[in-house]
Amino acid sequence: MLQVGITGGIGSGKTTVCKIFEKFGIPIYYADERAKNLMISSREIIDKVKLVFGKESYFKNGKLNRKHISKQAFSDPSKLKLLNAVVHPAVANDTFVWHNAQTNVPYTLKEAALIIETGGHKILDKLIVVSAPQDVRIQRVMDRDGVSKKAVLARIEKQLPEDEKLKHADFVINNDGTETLLLQIWKIHIKLKSLSKTIQ
Repeated sequence: MLQVGITGGIGSGKTTVCKIFEKFGIPIYYADERAKNLMISSREIIDKVKLVFGKESYFKNGKLNRKHISKQAFSDPSKLKLLNAVVHPAVANDTFVWHNAQTNVPYTLKEAALIIETGGHKILDKLIVVSAPQDVRIQRVMDRDGVSKKAVLARIEKQLPEDEKLKHADFVINNDGTETLLLQIWKIHIKLKSLSKTIQ
């Protein structure tokens, strides 16, 4: 069973693409969502996060104080690095366990915004990059999150430039509206199914 990664810059449409893969029966590991879950369920992670960001990192009900953590992490690169050093290895291990638990599928998909930045792509069999022009991505995030262009650009700057992401891609999905998403995804799905059979 192949392990395939899917990534792309903020606003590229990764989630939309993943939902189509799910329609084809492919299980998806949503790294950001799983990371958030681990941050409130793993005692080890909770203790480490509190050590770096203070007790205010969690509300009394145990939920994550995302606003508090984000404010500190994005204003202090050293804290962001520490946070990643805590969360990314835990997610990598969780991905491994999750992947091995899947059955009767030709491949699994791991969706993550920072899959290349963390080196996660190196342990995957193939990588899909969802691509869209920056101005399109900015507008999508502004509409989706109700934030300013400046705020979106600040988030984009934290990610690897798209042309660098594309250098690592085995497959590229163009999501600028000029090509049908469904057809592009179907072609990749067929190729991955075929590839999966050759390594069994």
